[in-house]
Amino acid sequence: MGNEEVVIRVANLVKSYETAAGAFPALKGVDLAVRAGEYVAIMGPSGSGKSTFMNLLGCLDTPTSGDYFLAGRNVASLDRDELAVLRNRTIGFVFQGFNLLPRMSLEDNVALPLVYRGVDREPRRARARQLLERVGLGQYAASLPSRISGGQQQRVAIARALVNEPQLILADEPTGNLDSHTSEEIMALFGEFNREGITVVLVTHEPDIANHARRQVRFLDGRIVSDRATGGEAA
Repeated sequence: MGNEEVVIRVANLVKSYETAAGAFPALKGVDLAVRAGEYVAIMGPSGSGKSTFMNLLGCLDTPTSGDYFLAGRNVASLDRDELAVLRNRTIGFVFQGFNLLPRMSLEDNVALPLVYRGVDREPRRARARQLLERVGLGQYAASLPSRISGGQQQRVAIARALVNEPQLILADEPTGNLDSHTSEEIMALFGEFNREGITVVLVTHEPDIANHARRQVRFLDGRIVSDRATGGEAA
C-alpha cells in the first residue's frame, strides 16, 4: 500500500438536517484528501461539524450532496450491502463509549467483525486472541467487559477495530472517558499501529490528544478553517 494512495477523498461535501426551524447546515462544502499512512486529527468546538464529518467518513450517515470516495470507490454509487462490505473490510471504528457487548467475552467482542465477514470460529478466535495479546490483554480473553477498567475496555475496542486488518481507523473522541495517564497509553497504541502503515483519523477537542497526530484539520461552523502538518508521532 503506497503512501500515494488516497484512502479518503471528499469534494464539496454538504450535510443538512431538517429541524423545526428549517434546514440546518452541519457541513457547508468540505474538501479533504487523506493519503494512506497519514495520522490526522479532526478538531473543532462543539457544533463545528467534526462529528457529522466523522459519521459520513464512516458511512454511518449519507451526505446531502457532494462526493465521497473511500479506498477509491464512490460511496454514493454503492447499495446497502456493498456499503456494508466496504465498511467492514476497510474501516476499523473506535468510539468514546467503547461499544462493547456486555454479555460477550472480550475475545468474542474482538472477533465480532469476523463473524459478519463469515470467518470460521477457530480462525476468528485465534485472530482475536492474537490482537488481545498485542494490546496487553491476552490473559483476560474470557472475561466480560464489566470486569476490566475503562482504559482496558478501550484497548479491547482498538483490538476489535484492527481484527479485519483495515486500511483505516476512525476514532471518535477515543480518550473522552479516560484519565490523562490512560489516554496517553491509548494514544501510544494508535501511534504504534499508524507506524505500521494503518491510516488513522481521529476526532478530538483536546489539543494534547491532537498533538499525537501528524496533521491537524480544524472545523468551525461546518467548514475547514485550517489544515496543517504537525510534528506528531513521527517527530
